[in-house]
Amino acid sequence: MHLLQLLLRAGPGVLVLVLCLQLGTNKAQEDTREVIKMQLEMPSNAKENEEVTVKLKVATELRECMVIKTYLQGSRPMDGPFNYIYTACLCEDYSRTFFWDFKVNRTMAIATVVHIIQKEDICPNISVVPTESNYYYTIRKIQTV
Repeated sequence: MHLLQLLLRAGPGVLVLVLCLQLGTNKAQEDTREVIKMQLEMPSNAKENEEVTVKLKVATELRECMVIKTYLQGSRPMDGPFNYIYTACLCEDYSRTFFWDFKVNRTMAIATVVHIIQKEDICPNISVVPTESNYYYTIRKIQTV
């Protein structure tokens, strides 16, 4: 009872302060899930005409599935008989790993790009496209030695 009397005597200033602190706490507890998490593995050095492997693991913390298009973009043209573009369904409980093998004939920068797209019949259930950025990328350099 004594505590209640102290609260009533505290006045409107303290009550407003408590309200602001409560609102600030609620704001701090917002859902901050990452849309795309990328983990890239590739060598930083390679001999000229040596075949290298680029491995990209893509995951999401969103509860909904999404359709992604993943590809490599080089600062110079790349030679190789492989497909640079993958389209796949990405869900929270199922990360995806993509591999590209190609020969390096000179020093170049390579961007691994994940583009969230809207396409039907890729994901088994309803897929979403976030309203924020739909492109995520990582840039690394392979140097010939």
